Amino acid sequence: MAGLARCGAVAEPVEEAAFGVTPTARYGTTVVVEVSGEIDLRTAELLRRELLELSEAGFSRLILDFGQVRFCDATGLGALVGVHNRIVARDGEIVLCGVRPTQRRLLRITGLDRLFAVYGQGEEATGQGRAATPTARG
Repeated sequence: MAGLARCGAVAEPVEEAAFGVTPTARYGTTVVVEVSGEIDLRTAELLRRELLELSEAGFSRLILDFGQVRFCDATGLGALVGVHNRIVARDGEIVLCGVRPTQRRLLRITGLDRLFAVYGQGEEATGQGRAATPTARG
């Protein structure tokens, strides 16, 4: 069978995309967070934990830059919703920016485009750029 390793054969390591959650800018109680890699069963808990730590550190508005997110599955969406619910309970919000077309489609299909404001770029989401309102949700 092509593509499958034979028993006893040494398999070449598959390079996984590095997952990261990195705060890149702060504006008062707003923090811009670059999320990179794939958000799935393996990384969703780390995402949840990192975002909640930022919230507990006093940031009430989390702007998640998804420009480097290659994939997000249902587990990742569930983590985002869970964090959203905790932050909203504290009068905060999560905003998404740089979301790729396939991920926008997933947000639309699941109805989560009504839960999260989605901006084109980080500057728009922070109000530091030209637009200060979310992009069309459709």
